[in-house]
Amino acid sequence: MRAGSITEPDTTPADIYRPRPARVVRTEALTRNEKLLELELESGHPLGHLPGQFVEVSVAGFGEAPISVSSSPTRGPRFQLVVRRVGTVTAALHRLEPGDRVGIRGPFGTSFPVNRELKGRDVLFVCGGLGLVPVRSAIQYVMDHRQDYGHVFILLGARTPADRLFVDEYAQWCAPGEATLLETVDKRDAQWTGAEGVITTLIPCVRLDADRTVAVICGPPVMYRFVIVALKERGLTDENIYVSLERRMKCGVGKCGHCQINHVYVCQQGPVFRLSDIADLEEAL
Repeated sequence: MRAGSITEPDTTPADIYRPRPARVVRTEALTRNEKLLELELESGHPLGHLPGQFVEVSVAGFGEAPISVSSSPTRGPRFQLVVRRVGTVTAALHRLEPGDRVGIRGPFGTSFPVNRELKGRDVLFVCGGLGLVPVRSAIQYVMDHRQDYGHVFILLGARTPADRLFVDEYAQWCAPGEATLLETVDKRDAQWTGAEGVITTLIPCVRLDADRTVAVICGPPVMYRFVIVALKERGLTDENIYVSLERRMKCGVGKCGHCQINHVYVCQQGPVFRLSDIADLEEAL
């Protein structure tokens, strides 16, 4: 699907405390613990998000949880979330079926700079595990505006082959002229014939031009430091590396303090940060 470029308005809703009603359109089990929910606002309006932002999803009687939007705004008014089952609210979200209703607050937070720093540059996406969920929105956006970017590299890591996400989209992403996609797993199974090892083992396999490459990183906390070191060894600077710290969020409006890192509230000043802006922020990575 090809679509026109999006602008970057203030996407914060007028009432950040009042959920908008939305309806589940489709569900899909991606792995044992991850489920995709495709939703649409009952108003018929688009969500109004940018790649990398998140929403607060509420289920009546159970509460709400912050969930990254996993689809690009170029893909229409419907939007997709991926929910990992880890507690009461996420378990309730996993039980939803088409036609069920939820509340949506947001979108909130900063976004990947697809219309700014990434445009006209080579783009390197490095995603470990569930980190592909928010980054997929940026990958889709770049693919829908492929002529606006240089070389695109997508490096993916998963715990096991059974934990890989969005596998049916890989062929489209790595089609001729689209992107170079490499993946690895921490532990292979009997059917896996690809690479085995941590995601940093993929970085030497791509030919990067450090002067024109911007990197986007998202994954488990332990991954960040090693990936950043590996990218710096390839010549990338802090100014050309973006990270998502979406794992820290809770309320979405800077009230609960769950995401606070010293003076920074991730839900308001993030979740997407340029590395140079948080390089001296202890406990950020």
